Amino acid sequence: MTTSSIDTPVTGLAQVPADPEYLAWAAARQRRVWRRRILPALGIVGLVVLWWAVIAIFDVKPFIAPTPWAVLETLYAKRAVLLDNLIPTAMEAAGGFLLGNLAAIAIATVFVHNKTLQDIFFPVVLMFNAVPLVAKAPVLVLIMGNGMEPKITIAALVCFFPTLVNMVRGLESVNPQAMELMRVLSASKTEIFFRLRLLNALPYLFSALRIAASMCVIGAVVGEWVGATVGIGAMILQATFNFDSPLLYAAIVMSASLSGLFFLLVTLAERWIIRWHPESTH
Repeated sequence: MTTSSIDTPVTGLAQVPADPEYLAWAAARQRRVWRRRILPALGIVGLVVLWWAVIAIFDVKPFIAPTPWAVLETLYAKRAVLLDNLIPTAMEAAGGFLLGNLAAIAIATVFVHNKTLQDIFFPVVLMFNAVPLVAKAPVLVLIMGNGMEPKITIAALVCFFPTLVNMVRGLESVNPQAMELMRVLSASKTEIFFRLRLLNALPYLFSALRIAASMCVIGAVVGEWVGATVGIGAMILQATFNFDSPLLYAAIVMSASLSGLFFLLVTLAERWIIRWHPESTH
């Protein structure tokens, strides 16, 4: 008696061969992920090696430019002081980032819905942005004092203009056919804004936020240069006057790390919010 295939006991599910196209896509995606992680690390390592080589080859004096090892020792030895001064700078930069970007988004929304106001005030905003930051800072310090308020305001002003320009462009660059469809469906201005304009503007907005994430730290540091006793900006000035180049470079590294942290947070938020945005193939 022959045994039918039906009587054969089933020991497990059959293995379904993986789709070659999916495997190729997954491998390419993995390569892109590693590329985004490895290449920046190689760039930082290369910069440190170049820094060390220039000092060694040209015999640069320590009070002009310390070695990376001396800066690393200072970062460890004075980590408590550096962190104490980093906290107020981070608070000023974060406050300016939130204030400047929220104001830019609100004003961009008004400009898109009222072209007359845009034509009147956009040139004014452009002229105000053309004033150098080092010229605005003393005026704000005279008005607001030496507290955190002028530093937050300076950081907000640095963030404001790029976000305003990109947000206006994103809200206006809506597909005309999609806009016509929303009008045919009798959508209100609020529905058009939240369901069409805002979604279209998000990639433009996050492009500006990435710029603002690093610029807000610069604004806070410049504000501390004008008038402050604590903060990374104040520490940079004190280290410069004392010819303490290791501490000067350590403070610069701390401010650059803070900018990088803000940039990373904005990038992660963009990936979490804009999930429909196509991934770059580069």
